[in-house]
Amino acid sequence: MSRIAKKFAFLQQQGRKALIPFVTAGDPDRETTVPLMHALVKAGADVIELGVPFSDPMADGPVIQRSSERALKAGIGLKQVLAMVAEFRKTDDVTPVVLMGYVNPIERIGYRAFGKEARAVGVDGVLVVDSPPEEGGELTAVLKENGIDPIFLLAPTSSPERVRQVAEVASGYIYYVSLKGVTGAANIDLQEIAQRIPEIKARCGIPVGVGFGIRDGATAKSVAHIADAVVIGSRIVQEMESSIKETVIGNVSGLVNEIRKAMDQQ
Repeated sequence: MSRIAKKFAFLQQQGRKALIPFVTAGDPDRETTVPLMHALVKAGADVIELGVPFSDPMADGPVIQRSSERALKAGIGLKQVLAMVAEFRKTDDVTPVVLMGYVNPIERIGYRAFGKEARAVGVDGVLVVDSPPEEGGELTAVLKENGIDPIFLLAPTSSPERVRQVAEVASGYIYYVSLKGVTGAANIDLQEIAQRIPEIKARCGIPVGVGFGIRDGATAKSVAHIADAVVIGSRIVQEMESSIKETVIGNVSGLVNEIRKAMDQQ
């Protein structure tokens, strides 16, 4: 059983839902990322989504775009991100780590080389925004060969056919995009989420996490009543952006802990 499957099984036994924070690797600098990952775990994170900086994103809003720009200026690429995961694994062999990004950096390394390196450093899942099921068969196969969960996006606009396609190949969890737009965009529609999540879970048979537009503990708590996981990215990166280097880890930890406590309230 993968780390991701074990984590969701453990949380289900406890009657709790997963909190999945997103941060961009290398933001605000190379030295902060691994200590920040450990701090997120202590603050209540169950899975960490680690963004791979990319120069031409299509799903990320302006907040996460700026974090990628800062990381790229610091010389952070996919090789450096894998090294950060390896460093994290020296003292944490339990918390699942999911890489989230775009296909171009992986293609530059090569699918098979990436799969082997990702497995070697302890990556548990990979979400490639621009590699949908009908185009990502080769990469999906390589990930599964290396025991890595291929994670896919679904959205309010996803057709029954797209849900079926994702159900055939996804493992770990499904990332449900709560709104029509980019990360950090408008308010989410809880009623629409409540209608779609049970349908997706019935078809896919794996946990479903909800992200995009979740900015506070109250919303996270509401989503946690519906879904198996809450994914928070832009709000965390925004907190980092507004913090100085000396306070960034403490400020982000405080935010994540507040959200964790809100989600755990009955």
